[in-house]
Amino acid sequence: MENPEPSAPRQRPTSPRDLFWSFTRLALQGFGGVLAIVQRELVEKKQWLTREEFVEDWAVAQILPGPNVVNLSLMIGDRYFGLRGAMAALAGMLTFPLLIVLALAAVFAGISDLPQVQGALRGMGAVAAGLITATGLKLIGALKKNVMGALVCWSLAALTFVAIALLRVPLVWVLLSVGGMACAWAYRQLGRLRAPGTET
Repeated sequence: MENPEPSAPRQRPTSPRDLFWSFTRLALQGFGGVLAIVQRELVEKKQWLTREEFVEDWAVAQILPGPNVVNLSLMIGDRYFGLRGAMAALAGMLTFPLLIVLALAAVFAGISDLPQVQGALRGMGAVAAGLITATGLKLIGALKKNVMGALVCWSLAALTFVAIALLRVPLVWVLLSVGGMACAWAYRQLGRLRAPGTET
């Protein structure tokens, strides 16, 4: 029998400069939210993360204070190059978008009351919502490998939707209650997976 070919080496950023320019490109593409862009670039194109890793990292980024994608950039930068990588990724996410926003704010101040401008902003919001929904649907497959099980994940997602969208429960209480239940269940499942082959 022939020996199987070795698997391809894991893709990774080559330097903090690579992180800076990669996250700069991501930031400049993200109007109204960059989830769809980040998932496509980091998982499908650059392959720095698997789909399952992206889902897990994005979940952590959402729980932490601050913008989700900024948190994610810090996590990825730190993973590959420590503090230098985290700062490079953060700078990439913020530098050029900040300059553009300041310039647009100066221009927008004079035209913000025009109906055409308000209509354009509403249209951009609808497009951003569609991109986020499409990305969420694309990532559903990652739930099959989640340690909690797909049924539990769907149940927690439905419970979260009902609590926030219908019952108007403040986000912090949803995180503490539903998020706490999810953490407890994941901890239990991980313990069951480790128990047969490990000693504690």
